[in-house]
Formats: sequence, C-alpha cells, structure tokens
Amino acid sequence: MRALHQINPLRIDFTESFYPLQDTEVLDVGCGGGLASEGLARRGAKVTAIDASPEMIKVANLHKVESGLSIEYSEGSAEILAASRANQFDIVTCFEMIEHVPEQDTTLRALADLVKPGGYLILSTINRTPKAYLGAVLAAEYLLNWVPKGTHDYKKFIKPSEIAASLRPVLVNVVAIEGIVIHPFYKQFTRSKSDFDINFQLAARKSS
Repeated sequence: MRALHQINPLRIDFTESFYPLQDTEVLDVGCGGGLASEGLARRGAKVTAIDASPEMIKVANLHKVESGLSIEYSEGSAEILAASRANQFDIVTCFEMIEHVPEQDTTLRALADLVKPGGYLILSTINRTPKAYLGAVLAAEYLLNWVPKGTHDYKKFIKPSEIAASLRPVLVNVVAIEGIVIHPFYKQFTRSKSDFDINFQLAARKSS
C-alpha cells in the first residue's frame, strides 16, 4: 500500500493537468478502497466511484466516514453503468484495473462511452514489455513482496498502442502518455515523459 499511496498524487496531478477538478463530474472505475476517489474529491471533484467487489465498496465507505468527503460509492462495472449513464462524466478514471479484466477491449469501450463529448478518459496500467515482467512481476511479487504472488498476469499487460487502437473507433483519441518510474535508492516514484516501459498513464479525449 505504501507504493500506491506514493503514486496516488502523481495520478491526480496528471488527471488535473488536462481538466480542472473543481466542481467536475468524475467517475472513478475500479475504485478499490477509495484511495484515488478521495484524492480527486479533495481537489474539489464531484466523485462517483464503482468497483466490482462488494468488499472493496464496504472498505471505501468506511474510509468515506473517516474522511468526511462526499463520494458516491456503489458496486458495479463500467459495462453495466454505460447502459444508463453514457456521456455523463467530464472525466473517467481507471487506475491499475484494465490489466485485470477478462475482456479489455469491451471494458475500454465502456469506459469511453461514459465520457462526455470533449471530456477525458484517464488510464493507468502496466506495459507489456520484458522490463515490465522483470519489474512488475519478478521484482514486485517475488523480490520486494509489494503485492501477493500471482497478482499480475503478464499476458494481460497492455501496450499504449493497443489501448489507442481500442479507443479510436469510438472517437476517443490518446493525447498524452507518460511513465511512472521508481527510484530504488530513494524508494520514491516520479513522472517521466520518456520512460513508460513498466507503469504508464495516458489521457484520451473524446471528440466533441
């Protein structure tokens, strides 16, 4: 969790660099325990957050009580929500989730459907590269024990070009990609404009 807490402000900063968060309608998909949702809400966003796990939604609601933030949490998926709330959100975020879903192309298009014309889809995930296998699987799971063994499936890692190809037919175009890199000596993460061989985040804008 320490790594996630360190990365979280970088995710929020990246998101806000494309769209002001104050009074903005934001949907956080795959919210987990609400870490990113709370970060978005603290910047003034009106946050709706969903997760497929009822246990995670319970955790998120407990954190909401402690934080005093106004966030609408509910159990669900992008595919289901898109049927009733398409084109309703200025920003849709999906952090560290797409590498775990069974039908990535379907989920990506559902995420795109939820974004208002002119709005943004902000994603973060893991690139499918040899360097990512070494860093996100071997190092993170077996050497550093940051996450439980078996958390990641290398075959589910996805390249930025593959995300762009899934989004382009629904008129959502990638406008920026950057990496999140760790500095092992300082045990800190920073944003990178050139190194997205392991963790990366991207912004895609829906045509008006």
